[in-house]
Amino acid sequence: MMDAFYEPLDDDRFASTGHTTGPWSDDSQHLGPPSALLVRALQRCAPRPEAVLSRVVFEVLGPVPVAELTVTASVVRPGRSVELLSAELAHEGRPALRASAWRIVAGDTAAVASDAGAPPVPPAECEPMDLPEHWRSGYLAAMEWRSVSGGVFTPGDAVVWARPLVRVVAGEEPTPAQRLFTAADSASGVSSRLDLRTWYAINTDLTVHLHREPVGEWFALDARTVIGSSGVGVASSVLHDERGPVGRSAQSLFVRER
Repeated sequence: MMDAFYEPLDDDRFASTGHTTGPWSDDSQHLGPPSALLVRALQRCAPRPEAVLSRVVFEVLGPVPVAELTVTASVVRPGRSVELLSAELAHEGRPALRASAWRIVAGDTAAVASDAGAPPVPPAECEPMDLPEHWRSGYLAAMEWRSVSGGVFTPGDAVVWARPLVRVVAGEEPTPAQRLFTAADSASGVSSRLDLRTWYAINTDLTVHLHREPVGEWFALDARTVIGSSGVGVASSVLHDERGPVGRSAQSLFVRER
């Protein structure tokens, strides 16, 4: 198997590898790899080295198949200091995942920057996160997981480190932001309050706000999930690199008993 989530076919077409496969079906992807692929498209869209992504919203329009995908991106609202970007991932003309992002020209605010806090215990000092035997393939096996506290099948809040073991696109070194987005969608899974073998808790979206550019390979999810009384939940997370917090994520959840 290729040592990447995707093999490039041309500028906007990609073949999905088995590393993208989610835990529930061999035919559909975990949302982490396609999120990273769309972030790659956003970063390459009318690139401005002096600008950074500040917020990215993903709308899940349907399952992302493990198949050939087409990715497009455009500037929706240009601006000198702030601009709005859009990107879409489709299979055979059917959109499956759509992203919108604000990109802001960076400035020097070091003198007024907030103390966002320290990172969790370093990943090198943490134990590998336990995974069910039948989940040790696809996306979950293409990531390294280290648990500070909690994790999959440990109900409740969790703090988990993750890093991709494969590239996003074959032949390219992924950016730190691409690495971060391979993991960000997993907050709802590691902090679930339900037994995922008997309940659905499916996110319909993912929103990530960043207050600084991420660095490095390892990213931590300090995650928690709240389940309401009417079949809806919210999973949220503080996102860290090894220097400290970089932003926050949130996911709306569709919750039903299987």
